[in-house]
Amino acid sequence: MSIVCGIPLLECVYCLACARWVWKKCLYTAGHESENWGLATVEEFMPVPQLCRLILAVYEDDLRNPIWEPPGGYRINPDWVILRKNYEETQCRVPPYLIYLDHKNTDIVLAIRGLNLAKEGDYAILLDNKLGQTKFDGGYVHNGLLKAARWVFDAECEFLRGLVERNPDYTLTFAGHSLGAGVVALLVLIVVQNLDKLGNIERNKIRCFAIAPTRCMSLNLAVRYADVINSVVLQDDFLPRTTMALEDVFKSLICLPCLLCLMCLKDTCTLEEKMLKDPRRLYAPGRLYHIVERKPLRIGRFPPVVRTAVPVDGRFEHLVLSCNLTADHAIIWIERESEKALDLMLEKDRIMEIPAKQRMERQESLAREHSVEYKAALQRAAALDIPLAYSPSQYGTFREMQEGETSSRSCEQTSLLSSKGRRESWDEFVERFFDVNESGEMVFKKPVS
Repeated sequence: MSIVCGIPLLECVYCLACARWVWKKCLYTAGHESENWGLATVEEFMPVPQLCRLILAVYEDDLRNPIWEPPGGYRINPDWVILRKNYEETQCRVPPYLIYLDHKNTDIVLAIRGLNLAKEGDYAILLDNKLGQTKFDGGYVHNGLLKAARWVFDAECEFLRGLVERNPDYTLTFAGHSLGAGVVALLVLIVVQNLDKLGNIERNKIRCFAIAPTRCMSLNLAVRYADVINSVVLQDDFLPRTTMALEDVFKSLICLPCLLCLMCLKDTCTLEEKMLKDPRRLYAPGRLYHIVERKPLRIGRFPPVVRTAVPVDGRFEHLVLSCNLTADHAIIWIERESEKALDLMLEKDRIMEIPAKQRMERQESLAREHSVEYKAALQRAAALDIPLAYSPSQYGTFREMQEGETSSRSCEQTSLLSSKGRRESWDEFVERFFDVNESGEMVFKKPVS
């Protein structure tokens, strides 16, 4: 028709649609994602800058003669670093890490560094992820990261158990950046499932801080473990928003901007409801902390603000077209901006002159608010009919499960109950009767004896 009339109507409509999409994406900023989240407090954000410095310390060969130390130094005691492992000792099964016994903050910290672009072993971990290959605790996880997490747990379980038994009042913290963030996030899942192997440490003494994490677990797991896993994202960081297979990303490093634009187009044209219904789609884990330091149509950096929530929908689903999307992934920038944000929070508290008693009450109130928000996220996941998601029991007369812990049988029962009253889809039918083996092939599920 456009050729007959002499006016390229279809081409004009297509160009206008593309122009509208580009205009909206250029105006879309990372601040929009967290604009309705609550502000983080000093108590919950306090560990982040120090843990960033501990992760940076893993890069050093000699902490007494550091080369890469940030402004102000690492602010750690080298004598409290009780274990270090490099690539040779880990056999490239996991990035280098250290264990730090923090007597000042009564904390046992295992910190894992991020991706080393010069090591093939790190790429092998990151790219080992066939779609829907690995199930864990009723959800799906990144296969390569889970293998690395299991290696760390098997290697350090006895050592950590000894530290926990000798220091019963200490918390157990796992921290990592980028690739290491994905490893520690899945390591915490394994730890929570094996508390007896770590001296029966209480769940509320375990925490994880994933700095700029890769998407490593399905939505139901990301929400259910939000009480122990915390993800920290700086402004426009691309990795927590990258839904495309990471293999394609690293194969296209030469033309990465073009690839990211195509990913933006794909994510924009995909309905959010369809994304939420995909049980194999991976997400950034746990509670999210978003450091926002730039504003739309403004030049330069502003005083950073930290917002936090346990979102179900709108969980860093869209890439941001920004010249900082790769720079915001650097651990050096995250450490610097998180330190600025913490200083601003402390300064605000000093101005308000909060008494010690009120500060204690605020900490208790914060714990209650987080618990309420956590349960609300679980209930919203169940209300949105997220696959394999469930909400905790509302009644105390029934046997209640621990939050974040469930057997595969209970997950299947809950999934069947949530699907009652609507027609079962083909994908759900296949899910009930088939499983995926290690080679990625579909096989019949084995009957439960």
